[in-house]
Amino acid sequence: MRTFLTALAAAVVASSVPVGVAGAADTLEWGPCPAGVGTGLECATLDVPLDYRDPDGRTIELAISRLASANPEQRRGVLLTNSGGPGGPGLGFPAALRDMGLPRGVLDSYDVIGMDPRGVGRSTPVTCDLPPEYRSNIPPHALDAADVAERAGEVAGIAERCGSSRTAALLPHITTANTARDLDRVRAALGESEVSYFAPSYGTYLGAVYTTLFPHRSDRFLLDSATGPGGWDATMSRSFGRGFEDRFPDFAEFAAAHPDYGLGETPEQVRATYFELAARLDARPSPGGIDGEQFRQLTFGNLYYDAAFPNLAATWQALDTGAPPPETMPSPENYLASQLHVICNDSDWPESVRTYQRNVASDRVEHPMFGAAAANITPCAFWPSEPTEPPVEITDRGPSNVLLLQNLRDPATPLAGAQRMRQALGDRARMVTADQGGIPPTGTSTTRAWTRS
Repeated sequence: MRTFLTALAAAVVASSVPVGVAGAADTLEWGPCPAGVGTGLECATLDVPLDYRDPDGRTIELAISRLASANPEQRRGVLLTNSGGPGGPGLGFPAALRDMGLPRGVLDSYDVIGMDPRGVGRSTPVTCDLPPEYRSNIPPHALDAADVAERAGEVAGIAERCGSSRTAALLPHITTANTARDLDRVRAALGESEVSYFAPSYGTYLGAVYTTLFPHRSDRFLLDSATGPGGWDATMSRSFGRGFEDRFPDFAEFAAAHPDYGLGETPEQVRATYFELAARLDARPSPGGIDGEQFRQLTFGNLYYDAAFPNLAATWQALDTGAPPPETMPSPENYLASQLHVICNDSDWPESVRTYQRNVASDRVEHPMFGAAAANITPCAFWPSEPTEPPVEITDRGPSNVLLLQNLRDPATPLAGAQRMRQALGDRARMVTADQGGIPPTGTSTTRAWTRS
């Protein structure tokens, strides 16, 4: 992280004259945070418009946190943050960054600001009343066209639940563009003319949208593990198949180097074990109820971090031998529901089931390990609301103050998407890549060689 921020500072160009403030400044009343949020934080709430087209209409509440500068005499400004997702709570993120090693120079220079985005956690939340068997918004593997059609019936019901839930009135307004506008209300409430920003994963898209909508309110922007310029749209969803293929060799090398797991003595044998286990579990789920769909999903989910490799290898070993696998924690309902709201509202997804059947057939061949999952149909195909505005077009208009950081083998945000984001931002951005896999643990710095582009 220290390497990242030093490089960012070198790439920053002084901001231009500020444009008009979005909304009058509010006074934030800082006080203790709710239990469990994190130590050393202050918290406050801020009311913002539900619909920015009707700024004097209904409001919703944002929960905000602040990790105040440790050295006010050196304070540069505020650093807005987002933990990713979408759907991830961010109120405790500043404390998490500090505890994971955020450099002293950053803690001195900035008030680090966290926020539960609209629809999430302690901000005004949304729900879809999701059933417990709905585990992830990343689609499951489809064996054939009939599987896609069956899945379509299931996710149509999920979309209907969202549209008829007790928070349905909020549904069309939970978007990345509105969250970016919320961030600018936070900026104004803090009395700042401009802000810096850091976020990983989906949060990179939020940052790109913010600095597109408010380029001259943007100081230094650090985007780690970037999506494409369309965020989590249908293109990004299909890219999970490519990301899995890019990242899996790192796990295969780990498993082959630890023969006690019995998954293969070479990376090629570990890859073969993946297909063997998946086919076996497709035919007959494990004694614990893990089927081929879940096996592929849990493998994908554990490719994010190198630290998860031992648990993933142990899970494979258990499934291979018939032993009970380690238990996995289900995702909270609000996380899944708010994530659905954002990804389905942000862009216009294909609605034809046949489109997804064709994509699954194609991606099963192109990316055989996970393509038939990544291309499968989602509730967005049946979403009960049309987008309230066109997607924000990420452009090169604005100051050159964005640094993209990217591993070459990221399963969730593959390099190809980051390259498209870099191209969209043009001379506003520089990108630094690392020859490693997964998402770097936030708050760490890398000792590997960097390649600039």
